[in-house]
Amino acid sequence: MEHLLAINWQDFFVPRHSILEMVLRGTVMYLALFIFLRFMARRLTGTMGTADVLVIVLLADAAQNGMSSDYKSITEGIVLVMTILAWDFLIDWLSFHVPAMRPILNQQTLPLVRNGRLLHRNMRREMVSMDELLAQLREQGIEDYRAVKLAQLEEDGHLSVITNTGQPRARVSANRKSGPH
Repeated sequence: MEHLLAINWQDFFVPRHSILEMVLRGTVMYLALFIFLRFMARRLTGTMGTADVLVIVLLADAAQNGMSSDYKSITEGIVLVMTILAWDFLIDWLSFHVPAMRPILNQQTLPLVRNGRLLHRNMRREMVSMDELLAQLREQGIEDYRAVKLAQLEEDGHLSVITNTGQPRARVSANRKSGPH
């Protein structure tokens, strides 16, 4: 019974890996995934922003590593979590305070229909088929794309629409399929 209650406090708190190495690993992984996700089709992220998805995935993995046998101490897990949060905060801070960084750090909105005309190049770029676009417009009560003044794919993957009457429509998800991707 004593064996079940015994705790090795040194393994619990004392890191077995270099703190600097963990910070560098966390930094490299965050930046690599951020760059990769930044240029992926925004439709994969649904209603959450790319950075939000990235932080959730990395935090879950870093916290899991700190609680499993991959790392022996809680300190190592905490260092990874803090590194990831620091990079997320820095990127948000730069995006807010340095306007020149916004095009690099944030995806821009992309028009798909302008003044009743389809923008095929932009549709190809985001792999939005005509059927998908028309389905999204129908969900907003629009029968004909020619009645659309502006329909654009937002940074978070939603389609926002302004009709020729000037009435903005509700934003709907531009995701192809529901459920996990």
